Amino acid sequence: MKKLILLSVIMLFTHSIFSQEKESKARKLPSVDIKTTGGKTFNTEDISNDSNPVIVSFWALWCKPCIKELNAISDVYEDWQDETGVKIYAVSIDDARSSAKVLPFANGNSWDYEILLDANGDFKRAMGVNMIPHVFLLDGEGNIVYQHTSYSEGSEIQLYELVKKLASGETIENH
Repeated sequence: MKKLILLSVIMLFTHSIFSQEKESKARKLPSVDIKTTGGKTFNTEDISNDSNPVIVSFWALWCKPCIKELNAISDVYEDWQDETGVKIYAVSIDDARSSAKVLPFANGNSWDYEILLDANGDFKRAMGVNMIPHVFLLDGEGNIVYQHTSYSEGSEIQLYELVKKLASGETIENH
C-alpha cells in the first residue's frame, strides 16, 4: 500500500512539473521599462519582429563568453537575417557607471543588433536571469520557446537550427 501511495505521489509530482514546463513555453516577455542606447525609455513588451523569430541575449562588457557568443553570431548575422528574418536584441546588464561604454563597444565590434540597457537589472530579474550569457528565443508570436545559458564555441549553430525551424513554421519541443 505504501508503494502505491508513493507511486501516486511521484506521478502527480511528475505531471505537475511537465505541466509547468508546457505553461512556461507559452510565456511572453514581461513589461519592463529599460533604456535604449540613446537614453530613451523602451518597454520590453515592444520587443518584436513582424512575426519572425527574435533572439534576446543578456550580456555585459565584463563577460568574455557573452562577447565571444555575440561576436560569433555577428559574423553570420546578416545571413541569418536574409534566410530567416531573425532579429537580435542584445540587452546589456552593465550598471549605470559603465553603460555609457556599451554602444561604443558594440559599434567597435560591428554588432548590428538592437542594443538595450538594463542598468538597474529590472528586466534581468523579471526574466529570471542569474548568469550570463543567457539567450532567449521567441517565436513569431512573441512566446519564449527556448533558452540557454553559457557559451561554448559552435553553440550558435544549434541556436540557428532552432531559428530556422521557427522561421519555417515548425514548433520547438523539449528545449
